[in-house]
Amino acid sequence: MFLGRVLIAVLFLGEALQKANDPVPAMALLSNFGLAAWLVWPALMFNALVGVALIAGARRGVAPLAAGYCAVTSVFLYLPDDPWQMTIFLKKLVDCRGCFDLAVLGAGTWIFARALRPRP
Repeated sequence: MFLGRVLIAVLFLGEALQKANDPVPAMALLSNFGLAAWLVWPALMFNALVGVALIAGARRGVAPLAAGYCAVTSVFLYLPDDPWQMTIFLKKLVDCRGCFDLAVLGAGTWIFARALRPRP
């Protein structure tokens, strides 16, 4: 579970870094759907926070939110004429599945908050 959780977290952190380094493509995608381009910044923060929370071993509350985010944002990537966007669309659906798995199965045994607790 730890490795799966970290791999999913890396995807979210990678998306945050991508938006931070070059927000223009994400802004253009949002604008194409009639949404405000500035929404890229809350999305970046959400990606970063989810990534850190998953690595830290956040309980089941984060995973359903992340799954919902993946499901909603996949809609923006459904562009059948663009093979690259369709690949990312399918990746988002797989991310969604992984987040639902985490929601159902929990964070696993390696959780940082548990490791930081004092032992009796």
